Amino acid sequence: MKTYKKHNTIKRQAKPNLFGHLSLLKHLYFAMLMVLMVSCSNQPKNPEPFIKHIEGYWEITEVIFPNGEKKIYKYNDTVDYISLNDSLQGFRKKLKPGINDTYFTSEDAEALVLKIENDSLNVYYSTAYNSWKETILEANPEQLRVINENKVVYLYKRYTPINLDLSE
Repeated sequence: MKTYKKHNTIKRQAKPNLFGHLSLLKHLYFAMLMVLMVSCSNQPKNPEPFIKHIEGYWEITEVIFPNGEKKIYKYNDTVDYISLNDSLQGFRKKLKPGINDTYFTSEDAEALVLKIENDSLNVYYSTAYNSWKETILEANPEQLRVINENKVVYLYKRYTPINLDLSE
C-alpha cells in the first residue's frame, strides 16, 4: 500500500515588479506623446502665405472625388489663368496655350474674390449665370490644391509654356 504525502501549498505574496512599472510608464509616456502630437497637428494653419502663390497659369493634374475615386489628367488642352489685384479681387480664365508664350481665349472670365475666413482661404467665384465657393487647401510655387462645396478636390501644377526656337 502506497501512501501519499500531502503537500502544503505556500501562497506567495506578489513582489513588486520593477520591469512591469517601467513598461507601464513607457506606455503612458507614449500615449501622452501621441496626444500632444495630435493636438498640435490640429492647430489652425494660417492660410495667408497661400495668397502670393495663387496668381498665374495652372494646369489640372488630378481630381479626387468624395468617394476616393481619382481622375488623372495626363494631357490638357486648356490651362487656368488666375489674375489678382492688391485688394484680392480678380478673375480666372480658361486659355488654350500656343507656342512661345501665346494663348488663345474667349472673352469669358469668372470674377473672383479671395477671403480669409475661419482659418481658411476661400475663393468666391461669380459669372452672369452662377456663383460658388472653393477653399484653397494648399498653394506653393509649384502646386495648387482646392476643394469645392461638393468635397471634390482639384490638384493643379504650375503650367510651363511651350517655347520653341524658331530663329532658323
